Amino acid sequence: MSQVQQSQETFSYDDDIVKKFTLATLVWGGVAFLVGILAALQLAAWQLNFDLSWLTFGRLRPLHTNAAIFAFGGNAIFAGIYYSTQRLCKARLFNDTLSKIHFWGWQLIIVAAAITLPLGLSQSKEYAELEWPIDIAITVVWVIFAVNFFGTLARRRERHLYVALWFYISTIITVAVLHVVNSIEIPVSWFQSYPVYAGVQDALVQWWYGHNAVAFFLTTPFLGLMYYFLPKAANRPVYSYRLSIVHFWSLVFIYIWAGPHHLLYTALPNWAQTLGMVFSIMLWAPSWGGMINGLLTLRGSWDKVRTEPVLKFMVVAITFYGMATFEGPLLSIKSVSAIGHYTDWIIAHVHGGTLGWNGFLTFGMIYYLIPKLYRTELYSKRLANMHFWIGTVGILMYLIAMYTSGFTQSMMLRAIDAETGKLVYPDFVETVVRIIPLYWARAVGGILYLAGFLIMCWNVYKTCQAAPKKQPVEVFRAPAMPAEEVGGHWHRRLEGWMPTFSVLAFLAILVGSAIEILPTLVAHTYTPVTAGVAPYTALELAGRDIYVREGCYNCHSQMIRTLPEDVLRYGKPSLAEESMYDRPFQWGSKRTGPDLARVGGKYPDLWHYRHMLDPRSVTPNSIMPSYPWLFDAKTNFDGLNRKFAVMKSLGVPYTDDEVANASKAARDQALTIANGLRGDSPVKNLEDREIIAMIAYMQRLGAKR
Repeated sequence: MSQVQQSQETFSYDDDIVKKFTLATLVWGGVAFLVGILAALQLAAWQLNFDLSWLTFGRLRPLHTNAAIFAFGGNAIFAGIYYSTQRLCKARLFNDTLSKIHFWGWQLIIVAAAITLPLGLSQSKEYAELEWPIDIAITVVWVIFAVNFFGTLARRRERHLYVALWFYISTIITVAVLHVVNSIEIPVSWFQSYPVYAGVQDALVQWWYGHNAVAFFLTTPFLGLMYYFLPKAANRPVYSYRLSIVHFWSLVFIYIWAGPHHLLYTALPNWAQTLGMVFSIMLWAPSWGGMINGLLTLRGSWDKVRTEPVLKFMVVAITFYGMATFEGPLLSIKSVSAIGHYTDWIIAHVHGGTLGWNGFLTFGMIYYLIPKLYRTELYSKRLANMHFWIGTVGILMYLIAMYTSGFTQSMMLRAIDAETGKLVYPDFVETVVRIIPLYWARAVGGILYLAGFLIMCWNVYKTCQAAPKKQPVEVFRAPAMPAEEVGGHWHRRLEGWMPTFSVLAFLAILVGSAIEILPTLVAHTYTPVTAGVAPYTALELAGRDIYVREGCYNCHSQMIRTLPEDVLRYGKPSLAEESMYDRPFQWGSKRTGPDLARVGGKYPDLWHYRHMLDPRSVTPNSIMPSYPWLFDAKTNFDGLNRKFAVMKSLGVPYTDDEVANASKAARDQALTIANGLRGDSPVKNLEDREIIAMIAYMQRLGAKR
């Protein structure tokens, strides 16, 4: 070992920013859970949509996911990273001003999301719904966070990077890449844009992003928090340094390849589907390696686990991480995906990870942090234990309900009579009615989870209230960073070279991303321009934008898979060229209603008119909300010329005349549809209403022109 440099430096930690992010975690957590419960209740009782546009399930569901992931989860990540990084580096954060800009910038982004998503300002891309001005703001704030983090690493007083920092580095780099690549879009107006990708390409890029948003926003940073806070709370070292190395490098390399497993049996090329499935199965090893490393860190501390709420939450969190990372690769196997995809099994899988892994690890971290930050004892371990058991029961009730719902729905939808070769349950709504009691059970589980969370909020409030009024700033002295070691483990030497380590982490995710995405972006052989596929008319494009705005993709898919039951129920499998003009793509990820890929021409215009006004008038027992505002709001015909111009710039074969006359063409088509409905509608000037544009779009789906 080399001599430690003798110069001593004085420093203090910035814990005020940690307090701010922790408080924000609690505030936004409450919002996310409340919105989630309302959305769950809306599926159990459609009346709870209240016929209000900004309160429908289609608009609230993306608000819930964004609040849970980026508001609750994001603030928890920042609180934990800022607290642990300072102590692992023995250095104050790089710049206090950057810390404050990061905090307030992130909160403004969340507020912007909370306003725009209920207003229907959405790109409809899973976990990436926010429109382009907010995307730019996210990029700016993330760069500020990165500068602050890497600046802190550069001024560290510890030569080596502890394992938690490895996961933080990969998170910051990969999320930046994912966000920028998936958010390349052309603005149409201040609150609308079209992605540069279309159809199959858009689907692949989106699920490369969507799966890895889960991987590098809800997994790697929380693994970093686990590696720091679990040993601290248990007062024991991490079980295995070598296992940590294998866990980290294999996870960040393999995870990035797994996105296509969300698109099995679709129009995505088979090679990409197989690639995603193979690498997803490979994830079993590194994921469980991390779980084992976490649980075995507690060897010899199980008595402490029984008495300390912090460790209880963390043990259950790691257990749920193991369950979720076993189930994810399982669901990527084609035969299993055929059973689970588009059903509530996926909802159970996702919430086992978010409620159990992310939620419980965050709660354990907060119970550890608050007494440390405020230099006092936790107000009540009894309340913390109560929170633990209520939350655990809530998760189990939620999961049991959704697993049962998913399997019920799947078995009913897949049931084919062996003698006749026909569907046993041809009416989709039969499967929905059967699982409504399970939706009520899911909501009760969510309410229990929220009740436990509120107990924690009270416990935290009382703990802070009991803290000393004057808390002097702790000042530390430590030697400057030691010189580089000669010899020792090769990875220990690598940890001393932070820029090199970061570049290698970037290359680990770049290889898989390039091999997976680039061939699909540059190859056009699977999306031939055929006589049967024409671009949308101006009115159809207007209706499609309304469809996206209302969040219809949250319940309906537009992708008929190659499975026998899909073909029997909906028609021939969807082809790649059928969505070649779709920006964004609308393949969906959950079927609470039937697939719509071939709905065009299946029903008359009047059926769609009545269906949007009162779904139960044409489909008894439907749980779809009504959309009365479509009959009052007017279609924005004047903006269609601009939309056509943007689409033309993206390669859609519109002529200059079609671009110049888009508004007029839309009005003419709307008048034709309205004239056919005029005798059945009390609405005056029906051709100006959004319902007409929506009907035009619905009648286009699957229809050849």
